[in-house]
Amino acid sequence: MYTYQDFIKDTEQTNEAYAVKTAIERHCTTELYKTAKLADQYDQQRNPTINDYVRTIFNSMGVQVEDITAANNRISSNFFHRLNTQRCTYSLGNGVSFTDHVEKATDEEGKEVKIDTTKVRLGNKFDTDLKKTGYKALIHGVSFGFWNVKRLHVFPVTEFVPLWDEETGALRAGIRFWRLDDDKPMTAVLYREDGFVTYRSERGLNNMTFHTEDKRPKPYRVVIASTPADGDEIVGESNYGVLPVVPFWGSDLHQSTLIGMREKIDSFDLIRSGFANDLQDVSQIYWIVENCGGMNMSDLMKLRDKMRITHFVEADTEDGGHITPYTQEVPYQARQQYLDSIRAGIYEDFGGLDVHTVAAGATNDHIDAAYQPMDENADDFEYQVIEFVQQILKLVGIEDTPVFKRNRISNQKEQTDMVMEAAQYLDDETVLRKLPFITVDEIPDILAKKTTERDMTIADPSLDDTGEDEE
Repeated sequence: MYTYQDFIKDTEQTNEAYAVKTAIERHCTTELYKTAKLADQYDQQRNPTINDYVRTIFNSMGVQVEDITAANNRISSNFFHRLNTQRCTYSLGNGVSFTDHVEKATDEEGKEVKIDTTKVRLGNKFDTDLKKTGYKALIHGVSFGFWNVKRLHVFPVTEFVPLWDEETGALRAGIRFWRLDDDKPMTAVLYREDGFVTYRSERGLNNMTFHTEDKRPKPYRVVIASTPADGDEIVGESNYGVLPVVPFWGSDLHQSTLIGMREKIDSFDLIRSGFANDLQDVSQIYWIVENCGGMNMSDLMKLRDKMRITHFVEADTEDGGHITPYTQEVPYQARQQYLDSIRAGIYEDFGGLDVHTVAAGATNDHIDAAYQPMDENADDFEYQVIEFVQQILKLVGIEDTPVFKRNRISNQKEQTDMVMEAAQYLDDETVLRKLPFITVDEIPDILAKKTTERDMTIADPSLDDTGEDEE
């Protein structure tokens, strides 16, 4: 592990540009980085185990060679992307809300509405950025969020070098790096507590010799004053006092969800690809060659290869030799049962919801039971989200706690009937929060409209919903 103290030591012995280069090179050799790169391939439905698999045979000399005549179907499943998307959107699909800072305001029509001031200060794209950060945290094990005054930027492990403090374990600095291709220039940004420095390399294959125009760290926050006479002018600069890059862990295990899941996905993909290959290779017909004992092993191998490529062969039957075709069926049922077992194991071990296990018309009790493993994993994930969001809020200068509305299927009619039966004992806001088809963001507008309707009814009793005048 290349730590913050290692970085400072290299900077003092050489220079900061060389230390940045060393940090990136060391990071790309870590298990964390390699696992993240591998997780990206599975996330893109490019199973490297399947793609790198080569079917081989032994030739007449007993040497193992690639079998160019064999079918080599490579079928990759989408389990990894689907299950991680399910876990992430289950908690963050509806965004997050905050309840500690809600103010009343008047809209353009003069109606009173409630405004979540915390959400307003975080910006319109905060929910989207938080979902991206959370997804990368799941598949990579950790991701990093950079708070840039009014916007959250996502730094995945494949583009960010964390520099941890050896004594406290805190993130003291970090390096964001990227390039378009191996022969294109690389850009690296060093984020420190006192500002950031941008480094760039020249063109060249894997060239990482960095240089910078200004070694002085630039501040994270700049105050600009604009006047018609003088134009824009910087009138103030400041930093946060701490590093504005916050780690977002995917779970308490601090590891990628690919760990333990990869072997099951590989087994499923290999069995399914092998079944397709067998169907193509067998072609449902094979031959038994009789009265051809005079052929040596080399001749038989040539005969086999010719039959597999052309599907026919010449035969001299004057001496009694003949070829008899037979049909052959590839075993299916045993493989299908094994695939079903692996599929069920993947969902069970990951804690995901397999919709095929929920029968049509199931009651909410049955649906809740199916969701139990997913709820347990969501609790763990949401604790990580809360810790991450609170650190971001601390940079903004707010103390608040996010509230989640989980994105789940349910028997909405049964749930709605239950809420309406208890509505007379609950206030309007609680009733709206319990209804399954209303999102958290819609509640303030609905309450404001109901308040307006009540005010109008009080002002004009003839508008009472009974249809009768007050008199």
